[in-house]
Amino acid sequence: ERAQVPFNPASVVKVGTTWFALERLGPEHRYVTRFGFTGSWDRATGTITGDLVVGGGGDPDFQPENAFLVARELDRLGVRRVSGNLVIDGPFWLGWEGGPFRRAADPAERARRAGRRLLRALNPFHWGIAQREAWEKLCTRRGWPVRPEPSVVVAGTVRVADVEHVRPLLVHRSNPLAVILKRFDVYSNNDIERIADGLGGAPAVEAFLRSKVGPGVRLETACGLGTNRMTAVQVVHMLEGLARWLAGHGLALRDILPVPGCDPGPIPRMFPALATGDLARAVAVKSGTLSDTDGGVAVLAGAFTDTSGAEVFFCVAAPRAGGRLHQLRGLEQDWLTGLIGRRGGARVFECGARLLFSDTGAGLVEVEKGGKR
Repeated sequence: ERAQVPFNPASVVKVGTTWFALERLGPEHRYVTRFGFTGSWDRATGTITGDLVVGGGGDPDFQPENAFLVARELDRLGVRRVSGNLVIDGPFWLGWEGGPFRRAADPAERARRAGRRLLRALNPFHWGIAQREAWEKLCTRRGWPVRPEPSVVVAGTVRVADVEHVRPLLVHRSNPLAVILKRFDVYSNNDIERIADGLGGAPAVEAFLRSKVGPGVRLETACGLGTNRMTAVQVVHMLEGLARWLAGHGLALRDILPVPGCDPGPIPRMFPALATGDLARAVAVKSGTLSDTDGGVAVLAGAFTDTSGAEVFFCVAAPRAGGRLHQLRGLEQDWLTGLIGRRGGARVFECGARLLFSDTGAGLVEVEKGGKR
């Protein structure tokens, strides 16, 4: 019903951004962040007389845990103190910004904010409760002693500048892109916009989707905030296209999208019937919610495999849902369970690998010594 009428798909747009990024970069792509210094390094005292330089490579999922990895490696290399500044050269973020409407409009200010977070992560004297808890959890996961904490003290402040003649120390490589996208999609994280920004932004995602699912797609953002337009038919074609692409690379929708009953995130809370009982682990799904824009909207889209082995793609949306989101999500859940019943049920799959942390598959390369860790 009304399958050809454009509506606001909200965070279901992230499915299109996911497909776009995978086609452009590949599932094994890793973002690189380089760390080096200017000036001189007295290895006897561990002091760099100069600046510590971060060569940002646009890693969208560089978190405090990743900063701790870098701090620990710098500490192991013998870097104890930097007399100058922390200089950010290139796109660098640390932690979450909340999407395109909440981040600083000035790119330099965005970089400075990330740099200040990095300064704090490098020096445990400035840790708060959140940083200390994150460090302790990281140590538990990796079997490291909690103390002594790594410490690199930067005497100066944060600057944003292009830097020449940087002497390399180490390179941080992110999780593979497929893992990063799974993390963004499971938590419906609006900072997925960062991935699109490095590839031409929302206009590039819009052009990509128009080439795949037809004209009429309009995107203000690549994360689903703001005013975006697709039809339910286009959403289904988008899911089908992504599924075909993934199959050609040995992956499936459940490797990229949330699977209730396996993955954390908001979907088990919003659609509890999909996370328990016979439907747990049966559906790969993406939800979308806007409370106010376009009068509010609730969307549920995804795929399941019926008992005959056919893959069934679906999209159900409730426009103008403001103030009735909980009720309408219940109706969407009932609609989907009814569809699954009419198809004779859905096959249940084993859960894949546990959703990884931002640091789990990250790696460090010691450029200064040429080794790997």
